[in-house]
Amino acid sequence: MPSAQINGIRLHYEDRGAVGTGDPVVLVMGRSAGGRSWHLHQVPALVEAGHRVVTFDNRGIPPSDECPEGFTIDDLVADTAGLIEHLDLAPCRVVGVSLGAYVVQELMLARPELLSQGVLMATRGRTDTQREAMAAAERALCDSGVELPPAYAAWVRALTNLSPVTLDDEQQLQDWLELFEYAPPATGPGARAQLELRVPDGRLEAYRRIEVPCLVLGFADDVILPPHLGREVAEAIPSATYHEIKGCGHYGYLERPHEVNRVVLDFFRTRRA
Repeated sequence: MPSAQINGIRLHYEDRGAVGTGDPVVLVMGRSAGGRSWHLHQVPALVEAGHRVVTFDNRGIPPSDECPEGFTIDDLVADTAGLIEHLDLAPCRVVGVSLGAYVVQELMLARPELLSQGVLMATRGRTDTQREAMAAAERALCDSGVELPPAYAAWVRALTNLSPVTLDDEQQLQDWLELFEYAPPATGPGARAQLELRVPDGRLEAYRRIEVPCLVLGFADDVILPPHLGREVAEAIPSATYHEIKGCGHYGYLERPHEVNRVVLDFFRTRRA
């Protein structure tokens, strides 16, 4: 996997599809996960549709530099912008999920000339009591040094990230539990640094200045970032439309990939880059 020096750090990325001819799409992953998470479903669908697709590991997630001293959302936004410029992709479509969606909405505000369209999956524009409590609990667990047994960690991850529809399907649930045990989220110092990232007050009002055409996707059974938080972002961005996908949780892009891919590609077809 190639790497680039972006903003003084090493950023690892993958570049797939019609390099040089396909409309480029950059995919920005969420917290504690690498860009390879997009390759199970989204990258093949986008490549098949004729796109050049770039994924990367955010700073904090190896093999990109972990930056254990800490970093900000502005750093992640600058990294994404720097990679787009390094690969000469602008203006391009940029898709983000969870923390990655927050990065994309801030990129649309700070560097709108780099994007032709933006897609925000499972996003938010503020921090409420539940999200703050969740983040504080995760930081406390990380700092305690306690290592959960893999089977228990997989069960908790399933309960918090999957839809009841999936949890009630015994074969699907078993497959997910095995996957979660085999591929746990990142836990190093860079992943710990990501836990410090918060949405400050006033971002929803700031997003009223975004002009980039934008699609906000909510996942109906998401308990990590429930759909109403995404609707708030869509209502704040004048150029945004909102779509909600049923029967999936925070990992909706993995639980309902065909529907997610269809909605995203339909949105892309509304405007040629």
